[in-house]
Amino acid sequence: MKSFSLLSLILIITLSSCTTVRVASDYDKQASFETYKSFAFYKPGIDKAEISDLDKKRILRAIEADMLSKGFIKSENPDVLVSIFTKTKENVNIYQNNFGWGWGYGWGWNPWFWGPNYNTVSRVTEGTLYIDLIDASKKELIWQGMGTAALTKNVDKKQDKMNQIVGAILEKYPPQAR
Repeated sequence: MKSFSLLSLILIITLSSCTTVRVASDYDKQASFETYKSFAFYKPGIDKAEISDLDKKRILRAIEADMLSKGFIKSENPDVLVSIFTKTKENVNIYQNNFGWGWGYGWGWNPWFWGPNYNTVSRVTEGTLYIDLIDASKKELIWQGMGTAALTKNVDKKQDKMNQIVGAILEKYPPQAR
């Protein structure tokens, strides 16, 4: 029973770590965030993001929904320009599974059976999304949020994942006095 509980705990931690978004933000302490009421997307910045056009649309939809929920309006003459930047990397994790005495490959013993020791390799693509808010009149960066999370290849779940990442990042806006 004890091994079942430990295995369950490891599985829960592993699964919950897959859904976690690690976020950080920084901002210009001189900016008056309460004066910003409207936004538009900054196309030159967005065009430079090295992701598919479909993923760009997913991200922009999520940003637009979140900004609107914060009381912003989308405008041709905005107070704030929104830009994005992305990075991806592949993480390779190697887990050693020893079902007995000893390490590495080979055979081992445990209380229930004599069996093999083996390693498990998992590959996870991790993406980092930067959301930049730029003062439209001054053309200066006023706020930047960053979120990093494991990405999904499942097309049906991509929009939900983008919503989760964007929501976690924009939760940090507007910045609270530190």
